[in-house]
Amino acid sequence: MSAYSPGLLQPRPPLAETADLTTREFIQFRDLIHEETGIFLGDSKRMLLHGRLLRRVRELGLPCFGDYFELVKRPGEHAEFVRMMDLVTTNETQFFREPHHFDYLEQKALPEWVAAAAAGERDKRLRVWSAGCSSGEEPYSIAMVLLSHFPRQQGWSVDILASDLSTRVLETARSATWPIEKAARIPERFLKRFMLKGVDAREGELRAGREIRDVIRFERINLADDPRPEGGPFDIILCRNVLIYFSAERRAEVADNMISQLKPVGLFLVGHAESLRSDGRLVCVYPTIYRTPSLRSKESLRPVESDERKWRRP
Repeated sequence: MSAYSPGLLQPRPPLAETADLTTREFIQFRDLIHEETGIFLGDSKRMLLHGRLLRRVRELGLPCFGDYFELVKRPGEHAEFVRMMDLVTTNETQFFREPHHFDYLEQKALPEWVAAAAAGERDKRLRVWSAGCSSGEEPYSIAMVLLSHFPRQQGWSVDILASDLSTRVLETARSATWPIEKAARIPERFLKRFMLKGVDAREGELRAGREIRDVIRFERINLADDPRPEGGPFDIILCRNVLIYFSAERRAEVADNMISQLKPVGLFLVGHAESLRSDGRLVCVYPTIYRTPSLRSKESLRPVESDERKWRRP
């Protein structure tokens, strides 16, 4: 018997090992996912969707993918839809991904903000949104950089919102614990100051230290809902390797909403395979790095050379 309301699903034979996701079923799932989240699954993703949903369909004792579709779209079954999206979404990340982003921050943007605060031209509150944070490596990376440049003892405050659609990866991010192999991608100066190495029962694990854990908060956010999360407007928005999963129309809508939540002279960082249209609200200062136009000299918008020696490549 199903764990769900009796009578709504009639008992049928168990799902066969070779059961296929029909074209009709794939289109139903694809359209539902696109409507609810903005993520678009092209025809090439049919086998991927089949593989990721098959186990869950079996766990529920359902005879076919069509019955699972009826379940996830049913009013009152939002929790199952969230679980389905945990299975569907791809969450791949690492510490200090896209090294040139961190080069730009340390060489250009952050020194400018320090100087602006000293001149009384900005406050000492830094607000960051890591959208599509996956298992947390991105927000913890940016936390290390910001806390190195903006010490609390000098009156600075750093607040980082880390969001994702997947509850599964958010739990990993909240735990702030990863395999020790992840440490290889963290610059040594940050590794020694901010990270902890597991001992005894925790041997083989890496954990974020209290200093960076305290400045990050996690929240499940669906970017397709045009959210306006608490804590904005933001100095930096990282939306890296996320926009590529949206259809072209929804991609523009999501980007527009997020750009509207940037502070003056704020930064919008995207992934290496992404770009944003130029409509006057943002200036591209380096590939994949966009900035709201400065009221000061245009000299501040010149790109910098990336010092690749500072960062380990994947």
